[in-house]
Amino acid sequence: MKFLHVADLHFGRLLYGRSLIEDQRHFVHNILLPAVDLHGPDAVLIAGDVYDRQIASVEAIALFDQLIDALSIRQIPAVIISGNHDGAERMAIGTKLLARSGIHIVTALENAFDPIELGDAQIFALPYFDNAEVRAYFEDDTLRGSGACMRAVVEKMQEKFDPDKKHILIAHCFAAGSETSDSEVQMFVGGTGDVPTDCFSAFDYTALGHLHAAQRAGDFARYAGSPLKYSVDESHHKKSMTLVDVNDGFSFELLPVTPLRDVRRISGTFEDVLRDGMDTPTEDYVEIELTDDVPVFRPADRLRPYYPNILSVRNLWFAQQNSLEPVQTMHEQDNNTVFMSFIRDICGMEVRPEDLDLFSEIMKEMEGET
Repeated sequence: MKFLHVADLHFGRLLYGRSLIEDQRHFVHNILLPAVDLHGPDAVLIAGDVYDRQIASVEAIALFDQLIDALSIRQIPAVIISGNHDGAERMAIGTKLLARSGIHIVTALENAFDPIELGDAQIFALPYFDNAEVRAYFEDDTLRGSGACMRAVVEKMQEKFDPDKKHILIAHCFAAGSETSDSEVQMFVGGTGDVPTDCFSAFDYTALGHLHAAQRAGDFARYAGSPLKYSVDESHHKKSMTLVDVNDGFSFELLPVTPLRDVRRISGTFEDVLRDGMDTPTEDYVEIELTDDVPVFRPADRLRPYYPNILSVRNLWFAQQNSLEPVQTMHEQDNNTVFMSFIRDICGMEVRPEDLDLFSEIMKEMEGET
């Protein structure tokens, strides 16, 4: 059987205050659904964090509605769990009705133990859970830490295993030893939230969500990663969807995701960054780090015509001036540097030697008066 595994859609996400809903629509309609049409998976597995916040925006809800409607029209089953960002109770509306159309949304721990039968596979959908929920469900206060809670959950699932079928788990958690990103909400403190990867060994494949970098988690599980970059820290990620073939063990193919706009970090002098933008304007979301050793006047305003989706501009010169290193011997030179940059940026002219001499005399007089 083949499954298309995606996760961490985060519909409604903001990046530096900018809505990514247009980028997310592009992903759904121009990448995800065409991949479904091309590869014809037996089901789409969405491993949590459909939304970016528990009270999702109208636009985010509408996009999710478009997705599940499109899958239903194609008669492609979907198994979807809630993640730590989702409002589980709100996602649960209409689940029984949707299940009759092949869209299975599981948001409550007690429903995780009833497998969803698809062909020759049993799919166990485990939504994000708080350890206290597991202790209450099993009426066992000795269950401490996510590892112990996950083991208890898996053992109960195994009671429902049909030995003649494949066993698939969908979960939203932190697998021990995995790579994290800035855009994730950490769900663990001091390792208590780590789930040992051998917890997944009972399954032929475990489709994980929560971490945004696509990666394996031990021998039996894999994170699909987020399909889009949700922080500049993720600029080096190669985003993809995971097409999984469950046969003897499992094999997978990464389907690359080309976004509507990339998320990048640019570093260089102002003149170099400006020249590159003028030569090749870009709609990408960019964080710009200026390496000039002088201050630059209103860099964002001057760069925005060529980089309309600037996230931030940082001038390293200011960071250096605020460092703890002694600057007393540099004081006069720093004033001159500021003055020359001001005349160049505001007046559009270079400072003449006699102007710099006059400025230095004025600064000395002012320092003498104080």
